[in-house]
Amino acid sequence: MSVVRAPGSEAPPAARAAESAGELIRLRSVTKDYPRISKGTDRLRTMAALLFRSREMPHFRVLEDIDLDLRKGESLGIVGENGAGKSTLLKIIAGVVRPTSGEVRIEGRVGALLELGSGFHPDYTGRENIYLSSALMGLSRRETRGKVDSIIAFADIGEHIDEPIKHYSSGMVVRLGFAVATALEPEVLITDEVLAVGDESFQKKCIDWLQDFLREGGTLLMCSHSMYHVQTLCRKAVWIHQGRLRMQGESFDVTREYLTYHEEKTAKTRVSQRPEGGLTKIVDAWIERDDGERASTFARGEPLVLQGVAYEPNDRPPVVLFGIIRADGSAVYGSHSNEGGFAPVRLGPCRFGFAVRFEALPLLPGKYHLRVHSLDPPGLRLFDTFEVDFVVTGETRDYGLVELAHAWLPGRGDR
Repeated sequence: MSVVRAPGSEAPPAARAAESAGELIRLRSVTKDYPRISKGTDRLRTMAALLFRSREMPHFRVLEDIDLDLRKGESLGIVGENGAGKSTLLKIIAGVVRPTSGEVRIEGRVGALLELGSGFHPDYTGRENIYLSSALMGLSRRETRGKVDSIIAFADIGEHIDEPIKHYSSGMVVRLGFAVATALEPEVLITDEVLAVGDESFQKKCIDWLQDFLREGGTLLMCSHSMYHVQTLCRKAVWIHQGRLRMQGESFDVTREYLTYHEEKTAKTRVSQRPEGGLTKIVDAWIERDDGERASTFARGEPLVLQGVAYEPNDRPPVVLFGIIRADGSAVYGSHSNEGGFAPVRLGPCRFGFAVRFEALPLLPGKYHLRVHSLDPPGLRLFDTFEVDFVVTGETRDYGLVELAHAWLPGRGDR
């Protein structure tokens, strides 16, 4: 058991009951400040505060009043923008950083994948660094010897294992770092953007390992910018915003609200009415629900309506093309207005309105871009592109981009 408290703080009665409640991690009112040293005056004031043991020190607050609970067998994702305080929170839980105030209570063995390979000695070989890192994590040489072969097999860097680390590529360092850290067999595993590095095959290997870890009753605390990874690996999630806990709950609910926040943030920076000139263009485009309410989040199977206004300098109906693209760039579907013989309706001089209705979205949950293009009246030249983002919500274990109607049937068994 590990308990870290800020100087002068006392453990509340509720904290003493954590063990009986099966909690492995318990944070109460955790706050973290760092001294300001960017200016000369700040550096002098900080030095004086340290010398005279004063609490009046120029600082900036990274985390404020964070409460967090994680029980055995649970998986929790942490999402938030860069600079929100996510990594600092993980370092506090891992024991790398002490909180300025509040209490951190840890039960069980913790393994942290914060900065993979950061503890390696550049002049030592990969094999030598395995023994060094394992010793730092509390494993005896005999225990490490029994794990070396599996660590090397997981890292899959071949004969480079006996080369100095300084000759490794960044991807090789990451492979070896993950292999060593996971060999600790922790009760609680803390990861910080581990799945954002390495090649695709290595990421798949990491995900498979994490899924096995969770199936065997392990407890996971994961920080990631990938909402897919959070939804896949974590049952619950928290959203850290500007150092404070903004939302916590089921991973699908938290990630949906987080993606919606970014959609709204993007919409505020986009100029809704674009200047008109001498070329065909999309003046404005938006998406709305069946009742006409503008929205950026839709449930799977819900109707969606694309509305838009196009400008054509010769006052002739332009051709409009739309395309739906997954956030990763995968094309889903596209069509153009003259395919079905539709012509945008004239709203005024050189301005034309159009709409496309999707009766029931067959898209699987995720983030999508709806791109609208304007072409000249003959439909030969493309002049402009306007993009609208939206999120499809829901829970599913299906794969791909769209849901195809299907039914499972008993097979005949013959050929």
